Amino acid sequence: MKTVFVHPERCIGCKQCEVACAVAHSQTKNLFLSVFETPPPKPRIHAEPGLALNTAFPNKCRHCNPAPCMTVCPTAAIQRAVDHPEIVLIEARKCIACAMCAMVCPFDVITYHPVAAALGKATVAVKCDHCIERQRQGSTPACVEVCKVNALEFGEVNELVKSARTRYSQAVSLAVAQVSSEITALPVNVDAWRRLGAAITHLNADGKKGA
Repeated sequence: MKTVFVHPERCIGCKQCEVACAVAHSQTKNLFLSVFETPPPKPRIHAEPGLALNTAFPNKCRHCNPAPCMTVCPTAAIQRAVDHPEIVLIEARKCIACAMCAMVCPFDVITYHPVAAALGKATVAVKCDHCIERQRQGSTPACVEVCKVNALEFGEVNELVKSARTRYSQAVSLAVAQVSSEITALPVNVDAWRRLGAAITHLNADGKKGA
């Protein structure tokens, strides 16, 4: 299963992902021309600023399974893509803007805007669709493509998790090695517990030999 993996510690809040997302979902697919479209395209990813300077979190739909939004939709406007069942889509023409999906979304990523694909360009629910049209053409999601600090990665979820786990493990081991090199002796209580453990191990070994 492929997904967009977020590294919040890398995000600097430049919002290029938001711009790229809006353009990718515009009618013209052109940065300059999309500004003049009616209704104007809106991003489906939201780089919310953090509390510290130059920090942010790019928040987007996680395409949950099971998806609460899909469960509560009264018009079945929210369904999984047939060719990409890991992706949850909203069919604009079926949406009645009841906001039930937004109420149950655990990540608060469903917004409401006028959409060209809706009947009469009505205001309907809008969320990330993992750039499914781009994926069908062999491209990566627009937000991932433009991110300059690799805060967004696209790939098989298990591989991305494994890569992140390895990276964090290496960072922790380096930190521990640095701290350990500065310690000349173990605290008395730690040293005592280690000696006790060694003694117990020795006694157990002798007992097994005697048996």
